[in-house]
Order: sequence, then structure tokens, then C-alpha cells
Amino acid sequence: MGGKNKATILVIDDEHGIRQSFKMVLKDDFNVLLAETGAKAIDVFTKNSVDLILLDILLPDTNGLDLLKKLKQIDPNTEVIMVTAVKEIQTAVTAIKLGAYEYVIKPFVVDDVINTINRALEKNSLVREVTYLRKELERYHPFEQIIGEHEEMKGIFELVSTISDSEGAILIQGESGTGKELVARAIHNLSPRKNHPFVVINCAAIPGTLMESELFGHSKGAFTGAIQTTVGKLEIANHGTVFLDDIDTLDTSMQAKLLRVIQEKEFERLGTTKVIRIDVRFVAASNQELKDLIENGDFREDLFYRLNVFPVNLPPLRRRRTDISILLEHFLDLYAKNTGKPAKRFSKKAIKVLVAYDWPGNVRELQNLVERSFTITKGNMIHLKDVSMFNIGRRTSKEAPLKEAVSSFERDYIRELLESVDGNRKKAAELLGIHRNTLLSKMNELGLK
Repeated sequence: MGGKNKATILVIDDEHGIRQSFKMVLKDDFNVLLAETGAKAIDVFTKNSVDLILLDILLPDTNGLDLLKKLKQIDPNTEVIMVTAVKEIQTAVTAIKLGAYEYVIKPFVVDDVINTINRALEKNSLVREVTYLRKELERYHPFEQIIGEHEEMKGIFELVSTISDSEGAILIQGESGTGKELVARAIHNLSPRKNHPFVVINCAAIPGTLMESELFGHSKGAFTGAIQTTVGKLEIANHGTVFLDDIDTLDTSMQAKLLRVIQEKEFERLGTTKVIRIDVRFVAASNQELKDLIENGDFREDLFYRLNVFPVNLPPLRRRRTDISILLEHFLDLYAKNTGKPAKRFSKKAIKVLVAYDWPGNVRELQNLVERSFTITKGNMIHLKDVSMFNIGRRTSKEAPLKEAVSSFERDYIRELLESVDGNRKKAAELLGIHRNTLLSKMNELGLK
């Protein structure tokens, strides 16, 4: 294992012989930093990314318990193992109550020290991953696999399989609702990083003023409201994958900071000069054409080329209509399984109209419609009049040509949706799973005011 991937241990002890003994024992498996005083320890700790500390209880310039408190205030996530003599065991027990992981007794047994260190590092890793996974469980993932038999989708599947083993950054582009996050997750799950975190950062959903803290974390007191030290998403993702969704929404200042992280694989928390090194793979996604944004000066060209090592372009659903009936059936089966209700099917007429529909919100819009139809339909057959919570049975005439019927369907569907949200176009676009500009364009096309 390369040095950059080794855990870093800071040994704090005033005895030169003890420091050197620890260094000899640990140097093959860990990066080892040394400090002989409390002041030196604080300096080293704030300037380096430290995973674990071996702390002597007796130091010439400070009490070990006081130093423990200071270190935990700077970073409560760093594990501390106290180093003590037999006569100081009671003090070591007090240190555990203050947040130390464990204590070792001098003269120490090498195997015991190594085992204690490994347990502490394992616990630290698990705590960070569990914290993140708890947040991830709050997110609702309606399906776990990418569905499609169209030739373009087969090409996407093959490309994903090919690039998953590599370490290069990936840029996924496609319209809203085409499944960019699903592709990113598939890449992670097929990669050697699959047993480590997959961290989603929704750039569009995080205010610009909070983005730095979200990515890099912050120390206590770094800004108004920073009441405790917080670990950033990038640090949580160490050894895993970071998915930067809607990266086109980042302002150019934040783009420059992200570029540095991608290049150097290191950053500093807000409020500290402590350098944190990470080993992550970056996958970014955009529903806008980034080259157009570059021409307008809204996206950095150097960041684009850093991310676009492996480009993946997802086709809109209207370009793979043969997959629409497959997706309709997939979601019906999914909701039947999730609700425990009997299976339902769309009628042939309903499928015909739905296959002809352009689906501006792509798979997300289709999924929303299936959920509504499955929920409100009483029988086991979903007819054309049942395909939404709105009364769309009057929308099409039996004699109308298919293209006209589809336009009528879209016009009435969008009109009634807008009425249901009191004309709030932003809310309507969210319910449709499309961008507000896409909705406005569709409204103009259909003659809706």
C-alpha cells in the first residue's frame, strides 16, 4: 500500500526513546508524526491530516487530559489512545470518559498496541460511514437498476462495465430524469470501491454560501452558527466515489476550488489550515451541455477536461421508445411489490398513447405517472382514462389521429396540473420531473398561457 493511503498516527510523548520505539514499530504500516510537547502536538495536528493519536498522559508543558480536550475540540472524529504507566491507570480511565478510545501501558507489548490501533481505526471508519449511510437511508431510491433494451442503452451498459474498473473521472450528461445518478451508482457498484461510500452532492440543492462547508467540512467557530466541528462530504467519501450532480450550477469560484481538489486530492476544512488528503473517484453529471456554458464563460474549461476523462451521454426517453412499455411494466411490478397490492397492467390503448408521448421529464416523469395510475385505479387494468390522478378520459377522441391525441393529452395534462398548483410553474415542473424552462417551452409549443 502506498504511503498516501496509509493511516497517519501522531505520537505525543516527551521521552525520546518512547517516540522512537513507536516510530520503529509503526513506520511499516502507518505514516508516523512525532511531537514532544503539547504545543508542538497542536501545531502538527492542525497542519496535517491525522487519523489517530498516541498521547502520553504526562507532558512537560501540559496535562494529558487538558491536551485531549483541546485535540477533541479541534477534531472530535480523530481517535486518541492514551499512553500511561501502571500508576496512572485511573487517570487513563478518566481520559476514556473524556473521549479517548483506549489506553496502553508502558512498557507496551507491540502486538497489543497494533491490535488496539487497528480496532480504533476500524471504529473511526465505521462511525463515519454509518453517519453518512443514515443520511442516505433518508433518501428514497425508487428503483435499483437501469432498465432498457434499446441499442443506445446496450451501448451505455457496455461502456459502464468497461470504465468502472478505472480511476479516471466520469462526466455523465443527459436531460433531467434520464437516470444519471443510477448510472453513477452502477459505476460505483461495479468498481473496486464498491465496499466504500458512494456520496451524492447535489450542487443545485445546496446554497452557494454553504457549498464549501458541505464539501470540505468546518471547524467549530469557523463561521456564525458553526457550533461544532463537522466532517465534509469529501472526507466521508474517502476510498469511495463522489457523485457531483448538477455540477453546471456551481459558481466559477467554487469550480476553481473543486478543480484543485480533483488535481491534488487534498483540501482544508473551513476555519483550519489542516490539510486533509483523500482517495476518491469523481463522477459528475449535468443536464446542460457544458461546452455551451464554457463558451458563455459560465463553466471552467480546465475543470471540464478534468471531469470529462470518460464521457457518458444518456439518451432521452423519446429517443428509445421501445423501452417505454418495458419501463411501464417494470414500475407497475415495483409498486405492486412495494405495496403488497395485486399486480396491474396498462391497456393496449393506454400503452399506445404513452409510447407516442414525448416524455419531457423522461424516466422520472414516467415513473411518477405510473405511481399515480397504480394508486388511483380500482381494477387490475389501467385504461387511458386512468393514467393520471386527473380526469383525462375526455382528452382524446376515438377518431383523433395519434399525434393529435398525444398533443391533446399533453395539453390537458399540463393545464390541469398547473390548475392543481395554482399556476405555480416551478412546482408543476417539479411534479413533472422536468426543468422549469422545459415546461415553459412545452407550454409555448402547446399554446398554453
